[in-house]
Amino acid sequence: MEEFVYTGNGQSVPKDVVSVRFHPSVTEVEDHAFMGCPKLKEVVLNEGLKMIGQCAFAECTSLESITLPSTVTELVDNAFGHCQNMREVVLNDGLQKIEEFTFAHCISLQSIVLPSTLTEIGEGVFFGCESLQSIKLPTTVTEIGDHAFYGCRSLREVELHENLQKIGDGTFANCISLQSVTLPSTLIEIGDGTFGACDNLRNVGLHEGLQKIGRSAFLHCSSLERFIFPSLSTRLNNVTEVETENEIDAILGVMIERRDTELFVPGAVIRGGSSWNTIKSSLDQIVSWIKYREIKEATTLFELALWKARLDQEDISNPDNRGAYRIEVPGPVKETILQYLG
Repeated sequence: MEEFVYTGNGQSVPKDVVSVRFHPSVTEVEDHAFMGCPKLKEVVLNEGLKMIGQCAFAECTSLESITLPSTVTELVDNAFGHCQNMREVVLNDGLQKIEEFTFAHCISLQSIVLPSTLTEIGEGVFFGCESLQSIKLPTTVTEIGDHAFYGCRSLREVELHENLQKIGDGTFANCISLQSVTLPSTLIEIGDGTFGACDNLRNVGLHEGLQKIGRSAFLHCSSLERFIFPSLSTRLNNVTEVETENEIDAILGVMIERRDTELFVPGAVIRGGSSWNTIKSSLDQIVSWIKYREIKEATTLFELALWKARLDQEDISNPDNRGAYRIEVPGPVKETILQYLG
């Protein structure tokens, strides 16, 4: 049939519809409104639309693209699930929430840009999107739901920004093209099986603030070579001196290695089943040692700054007696600070 004008309010939609234009008064696409319309190819959504309901366009197998107006704030469960020929999705700023399985099994979807206003990615949102190659999360997202990218077999690039705190169970499981991932310093928890069966995953960048890695988070990651700690490596290198090398070696123990300037946990330790709690215990010792050295250097710099300030204020007639103007941070103060941070 020719172009169909959708007005909502329980309106019956013919199953052979090919093109749809939304009436300006529509604020919500009702649940299951266009579900299973196999010939639907073109959808023009109106400004003023706020929500797309459950399974609203599910199983529209001829639909190839969709552009959401900026007024849409929420995509409800399975809104575009099983749209097998969907290749392009444009999500504009204004969208705040993508609920469970919204784009699940959209096997032709190759890329998607998530808007800066997005705060929530629900369970299985991109489950089984086999053609999806890259994903970039905005800084507004603090948690990724369980199985959100499960089975995205072509996913090669994942960009996770600061502010992300939790990655759910099985979120990136079976993403067999993923080779490396760097997790933000704000991340606190990785769920069970999060990266399970990522056969080509080789390097994972972690931070010392991570508190929990769930069971089997890296199970069957047969190519995993190491966990690396970029920020901690930099901090350690900044305070390392020749005379402290033996101290560092003693702290590292058997879980964590240091090669050149890089700290890492070898893949053999990970695959051997060592728990994150055991690894974290070693990391905590390294962090404590680094903090001690950092504050020790900081107090020295503070003393030098005080010394320079006095020199700048005084009229020095005898430059050979500059040492008389030196000010030291009192010993008890130093010790209290060092003990607290250690």
